[in-house]
Amino acid sequence: PLVESGGGSVQAGGSLRLSCAFSLNADRRYCMAWFRQAPGEDRERVASIGNYDALRHADSVKGRFTISKDNAKNTLFLQMNSLKTEDTAMYYCAAAVAPEGGACWPLSVGEFTYWGRGTQVTVSS
Repeated sequence: PLVESGGGSVQAGGSLRLSCAFSLNADRRYCMAWFRQAPGEDRERVASIGNYDALRHADSVKGRFTISKDNAKNTLFLQMNSLKTEDTAMYYCAAAVAPEGGACWPLSVGEFTYWGRGTQVTVSS
């Protein structure tokens, strides 16, 4: 299972740090990612971290958000700085079995088979 925490309400320009505690098969390699979904919008990948590709961030958050992972603590993080009102959404942690020798970023939303329940982030002006 994946369990997110750290969401909340902040003013524009503020920061939040999301955490995702995960419990996955230690014998497999996984791509892990943060997605977000605003009401009436499609689910959007924000950032991913995997085995063969470096950290990747969506253009909309590049330079403001940073994904990281602490393998010893089985925790995925998303540091969000300089938050904007358009960052308001439910944020989800997700994992997919990593493709052998392949990159994680090209994986589609449907290929992520493990999902948390989400944590709400609300940014006000």
